Amino acid sequence: MTRVCVPLAPGFEELEAVTVIDVLRRAEIDVVTAGLDGRQVTGSHGITLHADALLSDIADQDWDLVVLPGGMPGSANLRDDPTVQALLRRQHAQGRRLAAICAAPIALQSAGVLVGKRATSYPGFADDLSDADYCDDRVVVDGTVVTSRGPGTSLAFALRLVAELVDEPTADALREAMLVTDPAATRD
Repeated sequence: MTRVCVPLAPGFEELEAVTVIDVLRRAEIDVVTAGLDGRQVTGSHGITLHADALLSDIADQDWDLVVLPGGMPGSANLRDDPTVQALLRRQHAQGRRLAAICAAPIALQSAGVLVGKRATSYPGFADDLSDADYCDDRVVVDGTVVTSRGPGTSLAFALRLVAELVDEPTADALREAMLVTDPAATRD
């Protein structure tokens, strides 16, 4: 079974995290949420999620994909956390997938995985991605790295991850089941 880790740092963007978790689970992907400092993690808008595990307990496991929700200060917390950084570098070295949305690509930048990659982020963080070939697309796929812009692109981001991990027909079936009536709004 495909396994995905979603690290939840204090101050994460709730819409981005929950959208990714929900859509991937609808695609029958095994998603494990992992708190950095505890199992109860409060997002940037005061919503608290109960993580499935502590990141420190599962970071050494093999993951098909690691997805970083954005938000502030959540993204800075991901960037500055040594366990997250080690996980990102290991994932990259093994040629496994990484994804980040909104401000979270700054954690990918810090881990050195954006060198020579096309990437995007929330507009205010473009200058922080100096290793990337920055672009303004809603969702950017470059090899094993997927990035996206922010809360408004969360659904497109999550559906692109389904297409990458499973296939495009599965992503299309989810679009239909969720009544996504404007396919352009959820395609990259």
